[in-house]
Amino acid sequence: MLTISQLAAAAGVTVRTVRHYHHFGLLPEPERDSSGYRCYSAQAAVDLIRIRTLADAGVPLARIDALLHAQPTEFAAALTDIDAELQRKIDQLTEYRRRIGELASGERLVLPSEVVAILNRMRDLGVSERRVRVERDSWILIQALDPRSMPQRIRDKNARFDDPETTRLYLACDQSVDWDPDDPRLDRLIEDLDAWEIKHEGDSSRPGGLKLVFSRIFAEASPAWQRILDALAHRAEQRRTAEQRRTAGQGS
Repeated sequence: MLTISQLAAAAGVTVRTVRHYHHFGLLPEPERDSSGYRCYSAQAAVDLIRIRTLADAGVPLARIDALLHAQPTEFAAALTDIDAELQRKIDQLTEYRRRIGELASGERLVLPSEVVAILNRMRDLGVSERRVRVERDSWILIQALDPRSMPQRIRDKNARFDDPETTRLYLACDQSVDWDPDDPRLDRLIEDLDAWEIKHEGDSSRPGGLKLVFSRIFAEASPAWQRILDALAHRAEQRRTAEQRRTAGQGS
């Protein structure tokens, strides 16, 4: 026979918990013996473990009481239902955990995996996080306003990063956003960008050229980027004027 302390220890609960189950009538409280102690049988320990296990699984106390008095087949069927409900909750919590994990990287919530891969590729290449965020926001707008263009844009973007020279210039542009507009490194960068534009002029696989690297938001806030854009625009206009004069001269 077991004292209440021994019973509680055997089931892994406190004496207070045992008394709580007494109060709700789940576990019968034995009469006191001649010494004034309440002694519990082995069956009481079994019943207490059942009560504790079912309660820990979230089964209401009223249902536990019914299950303790159920026939073996009914008890087994109820356990199967309880197990299925626990599995449903596990699956639901697993999904919640997955979604919570994605909150740390907001692009996964709204963008297809191919675009997320591009953003991660940019990070791996060393593109600044602020530039990645601008890129992410652009993709979100494109997906909302022109979703049919997404597949081609994804192919074009990957093609740019597959080209080492284009990638080098992309990274240089990203780094130049904080440069002083009189920084001599800008002269070399402008030369390289202009040469790239001339080389790829008319290449339909690179619509917009490297000008797409420059965000309007950054250009307005970055004197260095504004100087680059102005210089490239001026050079492009000079080439167009020269070509028009050449064509006019041939015509005459």
